[in-house]
Amino acid sequence: MLWEIAMSTFMARPGVVPQNWHVIDASGQVVGRLAVAIANILRGKHRPEYTPHIDTGEFVIVINAAKVRFTGKKLEQKTYSAYSHYPGGLRTVTAKQVMAKHPERIIESAVRRMVPRNRLGRQQMTKLKIYAGADHPHQAQQPKELRLEL
Repeated sequence: MLWEIAMSTFMARPGVVPQNWHVIDASGQVVGRLAVAIANILRGKHRPEYTPHIDTGEFVIVINAAKVRFTGKKLEQKTYSAYSHYPGGLRTVTAKQVMAKHPERIIESAVRRMVPRNRLGRQQMTKLKIYAGADHPHQAQQPKELRLEL
């Protein structure tokens, strides 16, 4: 009978799923759409072995982070805030100011908000490497270029 068939759900165990390295060229990509694709790879949601409570994701190297683009007027209007918990301690900068000084932080902050806000998410964020230029020091890991159709 149909109800007598034994069924089991696959649960990945830590260290069993291989973790590959991917290189993503961010030049000309929209920040939010790029961040969604990166977060899915970091979390492992692109794999059939995805397990929500286990790190089944892969390493991601993002190059040319200084060449990402925003849609609309977000470059001038979007703000990033940090609060020191002291009176008057709210620091606000625009996306244009962040792009001028630290373009890697644009992608990092967008991806950070798309991973879980717990130990697992912090572990997954350590597998994200972002570089403003076209060079990266991870050739020894033999990363594969990943083309995103966004």
